[in-house]
Amino acid sequence: MEIWVMWLVVAAILIVLEVLTQMMWALCVAIGALGAMTCALLGFDLPVQAVATALLSLIAYVGLLPLFKRWHARIDARHARTGMDALLGRRATVTHAIHAGQLGRARIDGDNWQVQAPSVSDTIPAGTEVVVTAYDSIILTVAIPE
Repeated sequence: MEIWVMWLVVAAILIVLEVLTQMMWALCVAIGALGAMTCALLGFDLPVQAVATALLSLIAYVGLLPLFKRWHARIDARHARTGMDALLGRRATVTHAIHAGQLGRARIDGDNWQVQAPSVSDTIPAGTEVVVTAYDSIILTVAIPE
């Protein structure tokens, strides 16, 4: 078996490990292994391939770390709230106008909710984009974003 095939197998195993465990280092070393495979295909010997693996793994780690941190922070922020609390701050579109002191309806992600304006003197026409500011039971309080 040629050495480039072994590097390809190592990279494939590491990518599968990355998918199963979500450990960033496995992806970085897989990138290094693909670099070593490229070096092998270009005819470089094993020490050059090993150096390429180490350098590309380090470069991948330094380059991907900020991206992974931002991605995980976004996921954590989205999943921090559950149930009705997850609706707070979400944008909705008014489907039935909200008249002063009465309930209207708004759609969030395909779900239709009863909504009310924060003030009894407010009227919000259909088609207006609003933000959920509070809830009481299953009735959402919405306001026009500023």
